Amino acid sequence: MVRGGRDGTADADRGETEQQVGELGPGRAGGPGNHDHAALLGEDPGFDEGCEVGAGAAAGERRGARDAAGRAGDVVDERYPSGRGERGEQRCDPVRCGRGGAVPPRGERSAHRPTLRRARHCRQRSCRASRGRVGRARGNNITVTDAKSGASAPSETPFHDLDAFLRLPRLSGLRLSPDRSRLVTVASELNDEATKHVPALWEIDPAGERAARRLTQGARGESSPVFAPNGDLLFVAARGKSDEDPATAWRLPRDGAEAVEVARAPLGISAVTVPRERDTAIVTMAVYPSASDDAGDERIRDARRSGKVSAVLHTGYPVRYWDHDLGPEVPCLAVAGDDGAGQRIVQDAALRNAAVDVDPSGAFAITVWNEAGPLGVTRAQLMRIDLASGERSVIARENDADFGLPTISPDGTKVAYVREAHADPENAPDVTIHVHDLTTGKQTRLAVGWDRWATALAWLPDASGLVVTADQYGRAPLFLVSASSPKAAVRDLTTDDAAYSDACIDPAGRYAYALRAAISVPPAPVRIDLETGEIARLPAPATVPAVPGRVTEVLTSGDDGTPIRAWLALPASASEDSPAPLLLWIHGGPLGSWNTWQWRWNPWLMVARGYAVLLPDPALSTGFGRRFIQRGWGEWGKAPFTDLMALTDATEQLPEIDEARTAAMGGSFGGYMANWIAGHTNRFQAIISHAGLWALDQFGPTTDAAWYWAREMTPEMAVENSPHLYVADITTPMLVIHGDKDYRVPIGEALRLWYELNSESGLPSDDHGISEHQFLCFPDENHWILKPQHTKVWYETILAFLADRMGAGAAALPDVLGVELPEDDEE
Repeated sequence: MVRGGRDGTADADRGETEQQVGELGPGRAGGPGNHDHAALLGEDPGFDEGCEVGAGAAAGERRGARDAAGRAGDVVDERYPSGRGERGEQRCDPVRCGRGGAVPPRGERSAHRPTLRRARHCRQRSCRASRGRVGRARGNNITVTDAKSGASAPSETPFHDLDAFLRLPRLSGLRLSPDRSRLVTVASELNDEATKHVPALWEIDPAGERAARRLTQGARGESSPVFAPNGDLLFVAARGKSDEDPATAWRLPRDGAEAVEVARAPLGISAVTVPRERDTAIVTMAVYPSASDDAGDERIRDARRSGKVSAVLHTGYPVRYWDHDLGPEVPCLAVAGDDGAGQRIVQDAALRNAAVDVDPSGAFAITVWNEAGPLGVTRAQLMRIDLASGERSVIARENDADFGLPTISPDGTKVAYVREAHADPENAPDVTIHVHDLTTGKQTRLAVGWDRWATALAWLPDASGLVVTADQYGRAPLFLVSASSPKAAVRDLTTDDAAYSDACIDPAGRYAYALRAAISVPPAPVRIDLETGEIARLPAPATVPAVPGRVTEVLTSGDDGTPIRAWLALPASASEDSPAPLLLWIHGGPLGSWNTWQWRWNPWLMVARGYAVLLPDPALSTGFGRRFIQRGWGEWGKAPFTDLMALTDATEQLPEIDEARTAAMGGSFGGYMANWIAGHTNRFQAIISHAGLWALDQFGPTTDAAWYWAREMTPEMAVENSPHLYVADITTPMLVIHGDKDYRVPIGEALRLWYELNSESGLPSDDHGISEHQFLCFPDENHWILKPQHTKVWYETILAFLADRMGAGAAALPDVLGVELPEDDEE
């Protein structure tokens, strides 16, 4: 199934852009569930035989021709990580070296904690010194300016103060008006109580001349903006007097008049869209299957509320998604009537989280249809729905593939989409771009031989090609894919150190507009000239905050000689005379990449407090080719682990890094890997596992998409790769973090990990029940910690845990936790 998360639009209640990047389960962007999809990408250099070599391949030839010495500090083209050790050199075993002699930490440790042993690693030049190198982030020859290696950093930034960080506006989504005069984005800002990020709609000038202008002021926020043909703006907002009042659809006239409600439903509206040539609102709303109209929905809703009934009767699978129980309501597509009521077209559980696109005339929609199948399996197909009659016809359906990202051409005659061939325990999935001719029924694969996984598709105005977003070498560029010549070269539209999203194409075909982000830069709107490649920043609702450090890139090779890479965020003060302690951050997925800005796992909050943060892309990461993923497929404890250790080894060689003070932490799959690391090396002084998998045999049937997990590993493979079997070897203090509403990695993983750390690990609780480990639980959070007040607790608890065990300065537990940690007896 195409993996990932939610629809990427700002939630009216949370104000978060929830990009569930490859989080251990079904649905990426526009795949089953319209999920944001940080995708699997292809083999290096990006083309197979039979595909013309174009700009992308030519750039690869130039990259391969550069000096391979790669000395520390060289400016390198980091999109082609070719730094590797000399052939035939002897490589150290990171597991064996990880159990070497002790190295005293440079920092002064807490008097209340025993000094921990950490590994002394092999110092042979052939083993370490020739393996890694560092390159600065490439300077951009465009009008966008980012923080780069060597740039001076201010002494005080929003990242030095958690409250100031939480107040930073967060942009998500981008829409272009039909006349090209306006762009609209969603900017989420912290409310007065500091308990919620509230989204609002902002107007941006595509020409870059006018300042950004706020359009809406709702107390609970607005989301899902879309333009009508006449330039009016439609959106979804909950504007009732009570928090129980559902969200409805609204229209904001272009002439500046007050917004008016255009569609409502007793159980709420979640999305609205408008055909390009017809001023009709198509809404997605919730209904009860047994109710035939709004009156029936109101009757059942009121009976459940007044009777305080929450029971749900299921007759099929799945029963949960992400952080909520499914049912009894199901999605319904409806046309907004003159009276604001929705005229129902089709309702079915198969529309849950589905991506929907409407043709320009408003005659039909193409949607992902998540069909329940035998043995608890869900299959994502593409369905054509007649918006007048509700009649359905299948566009794409296969037993061994899922489909997503349906995108109808400007003339309404074709639909582009992605096809993901199912994975099995031996083979990683394969994702390709296709076009279905709605007139002839012909299916055509595009970009034949291009080994990248598209995360978003946008048609050119003349339907000659598609602007595509995909991960690549720790970035997420825009590409141009021909729709007429399947083997034509895929052209790089952007080549800077950035990640692009939400691309909108100028109806004249000259410009693309997008949100541009990077490891050191939050999303901001830009204009890309499709002819010259020039990129211009547009006035935005918020200024780009300065980060308290610099970015470099670490290049080395894995045990099998495969080039591997990582971003490294360094404090401005880090030097040979004042080396920084190192945090290894492991991304989730595992099909993901550290290639863009992160609001939840933000390295600059740690950098501001003196830590260096390593952001590696080990085996299973996206953007390096399918072979790169295959290296770790079904063997999570092998190449992904050794890649992480190799990149850590290479980073520890840098004079700016204090190799005596290191810690590892990760979330989801990164949490799994933190658990695996804890049982396989004692080189780190602290390990933090957030929402991590612990016992793979128990995890599979309890996750919210068990059928997907059953495809990924056999029971034997799950046991072979399960961290819980190595609990007795864990001697490093661990901080375990989990949300009780996490249905992707259920809380049972943390509960079992916590009990076994205290009862069976090499560092169990003492005779008084006092543990070196800690467990931070959030009863009302999910796989992610989203509430601002909890985000603050999350960071403060982590900082206190690290400071105590790494001697990296003072940091106190948040007072709001109301706890006092016991002190260890002096020995």
